[in-house]
Amino acid sequence: MKVSIDHNLKWYDKVWAALIFFTRLPFWRIYQPPKTAYETVVEHWPLTGWLTGGIMALTLYGCSFIMPYMAAVIVAVIVRLLITGALHEDGLADFMDGFGGGGRDRERILEIMKDSRIGSYGVLGLVFYALLLTACLHSLPPVIGALAIFAGDTYAKMLAAQIVQILAYARSSETAKNGVVYRKFSIPAGISLFIQGILPLALLLYYLNFMKWDLLVFVPCLVMYALYRLLWSRIKGYTGDCCGAIFLLIELSFYLTLNIILHTI
Repeated sequence: MKVSIDHNLKWYDKVWAALIFFTRLPFWRIYQPPKTAYETVVEHWPLTGWLTGGIMALTLYGCSFIMPYMAAVIVAVIVRLLITGALHEDGLADFMDGFGGGGRDRERILEIMKDSRIGSYGVLGLVFYALLLTACLHSLPPVIGALAIFAGDTYAKMLAAQIVQILAYARSSETAKNGVVYRKFSIPAGISLFIQGILPLALLLYYLNFMKWDLLVFVPCLVMYALYRLLWSRIKGYTGDCCGAIFLLIELSFYLTLNIILHTI
């Protein structure tokens, strides 16, 4: 596998690019990385989860002391949407429209996903995703819920990032929505990606005394594999929308698995 490396890029260029790309926080006022750095943002996707997941987790835990727990869950979800600009949710809606709607062949699926309008499958996908996410988080105690958010956000992004390694980009840079085609990452970058994604998960597992840790680790991996097979069979590649959708679906499977574990013990 050929990996493109730009030796002029510094590690902080890539980190700043990831924070600017995956959030709506004004990091661009602090630092402007080179344009090529945005091709490497996936390498630090889980690291942005330390920010988005961390703020969401703190919001959930803090709000649980001053308002009904369901309201705290909803506020926490809203806070992450504001931080990310609903970037991944937009991808999920397009993904559901493309693969669940009228997309019968590769060209039609890609055309539908690029359409700025949302269809019925996109609406239903977002509604059911939001309902399941809210229900899963509400059923968890505040401390476990906060730790699960922090772990789920980063672990799901670490797994979702693998799609860049195993599939080709389905469009060209000229036809991409954001004009960016992600690079395949090197072995050192892959090790860094793994560390970014696994540390918060280790914290949650430690708090839970590692009970049924194998299910919590491997079920999201199975979901990732199933989504990879779907993309390969339908469009022979991935898009930015697919990356966002994969992240959210893996993360949701993480919370569902955790709920099943806690409710069966």
